[in-house]
Amino acid sequence: MTSALQAAAPPSPGKPPAMELRLRLLMLNAQHSSPERARRQADWIAAREDAGIVIITEVSSGPGGDALASALTGHGYHSIVAPPSGSRDYRTILATRNAAMEAAPSCVGVLPHRAPAATVTVGGQRAGLLGLYVPSRGPRERRNEDKRAFQAAVTQALPEFLARFDGPVIVAGDLNVVEPGHQPPYPLFGNWEYDFYRAFAAAGMTDAYRACHPDDAGHSWYGRGGNGYRFDHAFITSAHARLVRDCGYLDEPRQQGLTDHAAMTLTLGPEEDEEGPR
Repeated sequence: MTSALQAAAPPSPGKPPAMELRLRLLMLNAQHSSPERARRQADWIAAREDAGIVIITEVSSGPGGDALASALTGHGYHSIVAPPSGSRDYRTILATRNAAMEAAPSCVGVLPHRAPAATVTVGGQRAGLLGLYVPSRGPRERRNEDKRAFQAAVTQALPEFLARFDGPVIVAGDLNVVEPGHQPPYPLFGNWEYDFYRAFAAAGMTDAYRACHPDDAGHSWYGRGGNGYRFDHAFITSAHARLVRDCGYLDEPRQQGLTDHAAMTLTLGPEEDEEGPR
């Protein structure tokens, strides 16, 4: 599999620059895996052609997270951004095996280990990458405090982060919130949580899954009663949404007991036509 951003022929006046882009990204919630399960997760990730670039959320700050990073390195992921949390809190890991990647400031000032960012350079061009793991609602004594603070920090940081890149910017992760109009509806989510989802569109980003699948529920996590939730999301700068070739969920890691979430994939490709996402 290749992953390349290459300059195309000069565009006609008034038309956004075309890009010859081939990029495949996989996102997975690790569910605070043990070292043994982390190594099995890395084996599964590395076996997939659509995992050239990887975002992994809910990564342990202890031995499980270290084992995951080490196993990915052993599988040829030469660039890994794995920020320490400085506590027992979870973190997010970014990795790539077929593109140059350097850590970049995310501009997120709250729990930054849950929001690492990177510049991915391929074909001489730069793209932005931001991985997110939004806190859950938390224990009763701190209900929603970390979640509200983190969401507010991300919302504030998005415009500045996006402004750093001329090329595509991808923001993906477990947001622990569903979209407005989610099917089935869940009354437990508040307007402040739906506003966080809306903040991506307000910043100039497109929900890649919804662009490809306007009518599919697309659940990525299931509660004990079997109710499905679309917690895992991938956004791309709206100016580059035409490059999205596919975006979807893979139930295999959940069915194999690797994690309790479906994996999410995002494929970007050349502008072969003007039809947009498909």
